[in-house]
Amino acid sequence: MASDVTITDHDIPLAVRDHGGPGDPMLLLHGLGGTLEAWDAVALPGHRAVALDLRGHGLSGDGPWEWDRVLDDLEAVVKHLDLGNPAVVGHSLGGMLAVLWARRHPECPAIVNLDGLRSAESAPGNYPGLDAATRDRELAALKAAFDAQVAALAGPLPDGLGPLFPARARVERDGEVYARPGGELLAAVRYSPEFRDTIPLLRQVTCDALVVIPTQDPPGMPGGELMVAFRRGVRRDLAGLPPHLQVRELEASHDMLAEQPAAVAALIGGFLA
Repeated sequence: MASDVTITDHDIPLAVRDHGGPGDPMLLLHGLGGTLEAWDAVALPGHRAVALDLRGHGLSGDGPWEWDRVLDDLEAVVKHLDLGNPAVVGHSLGGMLAVLWARRHPECPAIVNLDGLRSAESAPGNYPGLDAATRDRELAALKAAFDAQVAALAGPLPDGLGPLFPARARVERDGEVYARPGGELLAAVRYSPEFRDTIPLLRQVTCDALVVIPTQDPPGMPGGELMVAFRRGVRRDLAGLPPHLQVRELEASHDMLAEQPAAVAALIGGFLA
């Protein structure tokens, strides 16, 4: 049975869900805007699976988004729960952190990166086969959509919108409801080089790694042609990886944890076995 723990002997509180299990330890990292609950439906028997709310998310504390400090948060969880040398599995932003963890810890037994390779709002060269005018128009539309999202989350949520956010993804202050994470953290992540493109860092990983990429557009994502070209660019840039870096495709969108939890669990379990 899973148990929830809050780690307080760190510079910020860290909310953790320990799913238990007798097997090798595994650290589970959610995506930007998510919480540790994203992993509840992904059954991983044979492992001691531990999920956490990243800083600024869920029930964990607030702090500036600096990648090294977030890795220090993960170190604190590993130390507090005596996880030793865990495999690290991350979705989206969590997958990017898994790559950075493997670079910090080359002795890591393995990592799994679930569509955590680059932001859809990436460099123009990452959309091969799309003419420049269409690419620039659709990138501008995508930027406008993300700008509006960040602006909407920078202040209190409008009346009636708060209950639409899961309980872990909102907080009440001074009688107002705010989303977690807020606009400041989203903006800090959005423009960081690591978030915009993690593939060059993936090529520096020396431990075994599994990368899972989706074949479908994210729900509600503007710019259909842009996303087709985006996936084409990801496949291009993953070509020729060394054998210890494996790539699999999954018939799902970026929201693969919610859409295909059993298939995701099978990929993770089969790889780590």
